[in-house]
Amino acid sequence: MGMTGSMGIAAVTKKLGGYTNTKLHGMIASFGYFLALGGLYAIYHNKNLMERPHFTSTHGKIGITVMASTLGPLLAGAVVLHPDFGIDKTNKTIRFVHKVCSRMLVAIAWGNSVYGLYGMRSEHPMELFLYGVPLLILMPMTLI
Repeated sequence: MGMTGSMGIAAVTKKLGGYTNTKLHGMIASFGYFLALGGLYAIYHNKNLMERPHFTSTHGKIGITVMASTLGPLLAGAVVLHPDFGIDKTNKTIRFVHKVCSRMLVAIAWGNSVYGLYGMRSEHPMELFLYGVPLLILMPMTLI
């Protein structure tokens, strides 16, 4: 719901263009980040309850790296590129870096979601197919 769902919707909303869609893009992306933080908290808390170590798998390490890295484009969009009060909202270089970094992070998040799903469902190929194929179909829509 957070990184792949809301961030993907935010990307598509931005592509529609215009002032209102730009503001919606920021709000939806921020909401997605906070949803992802909530999910991260739930996973962390569950690991504590089960007395398991944190961020030991490749999926977990990629996930925490993406979460930390996403804070950069999020803050750049909120402080520098905001259409009302952004301190350098017309800077094409910052806009380009924001766009490219965000797309890369969303692509990594999509890939990590499929990778995590595979790790959980590798013994159930039909479930992997039912969950994984829609993710792979929807992913290009948010990255193009």
